[in-house]
Amino acid sequence: MRVSRSGVDVTRGAPGYGAAMLALLALASSAVWGTSDFFAGLRSRSLAAPAVVGVSQACAFVALSVVVLVRLPDLSFHGWPGWALAAGLSGTLGLVSFYAALGSGTMGVVAPISSLGAVVPVVLGLLGGEQPAALAWAGMAVAVLGAALASGPELSGAVPPRPVVLACLAAVGFGLALYCLDRGARVSLLDTLWGMRLVSVLLFGTAALALRSVAGTRRRDVPALAAIGLGDVTANGLFAFASSRGLVSVASVLGSLYPVVTVVWARYLLHERLRWVQLAGVALTVLGVVGMTVPV
Repeated sequence: MRVSRSGVDVTRGAPGYGAAMLALLALASSAVWGTSDFFAGLRSRSLAAPAVVGVSQACAFVALSVVVLVRLPDLSFHGWPGWALAAGLSGTLGLVSFYAALGSGTMGVVAPISSLGAVVPVVLGLLGGEQPAALAWAGMAVAVLGAALASGPELSGAVPPRPVVLACLAAVGFGLALYCLDRGARVSLLDTLWGMRLVSVLLFGTAALALRSVAGTRRRDVPALAAIGLGDVTANGLFAFASSRGLVSVASVLGSLYPVVTVVWARYLLHERLRWVQLAGVALTVLGVVGMTVPV
């Protein structure tokens, strides 16, 4: 799953930053997200997914807490805590499902399916009276078709369907978190991100105390998990910087390409081989997600 994919309200056109530079920063956020997802999935093959999420999110929480402490006099608890709580609960569900899917399935299939979470805010907006543009409807249709093509061979009986089901669950969790973050970030982006991770840390901390276990996490695992968590925070910062100083529409399109990075890592480091129908499905899914993010 995934924080700054929320499309928050931003100011635009701040002087001193060229469009090309901002585009590169948005692309960098996509690269960092995809890389973080890949290595989180890799770690989930030797550690339980809740452990990967819990420790990495705890490290991210520590990093964000330092920033919050610096601006403590400006901290306000008005407007964002409820959205942060909801984002934390749904985001935690999404991440655990996503990392478990990456750890047990084909990353080149799991990553694009999870990106379908972008459909959830569109549907919630529709129920709230918003009307998506024709391109958004087309994007959703193409993305769903792509997900079906990408996951079809996985559901044919050749391998268990569990990774695909988990990827779909991750998409729902990410989508709900994305919607809640959008609402909370209209009040305060930093405070909502901090509150979201506080919820995650409390959830996993409580579970660890109750079970008297850290799910097999060893001290030597912490640096890698910390890098995963900090990578996610770095991607959030890159995207927020690019979108707040340029066109959020452009940054959203470029930031939504993170599954491509995960697929590339899986192809060249794990030598994953996708069937041609799966390759077509992955391409259509990414294309559809991009279509959903482009305003008209």
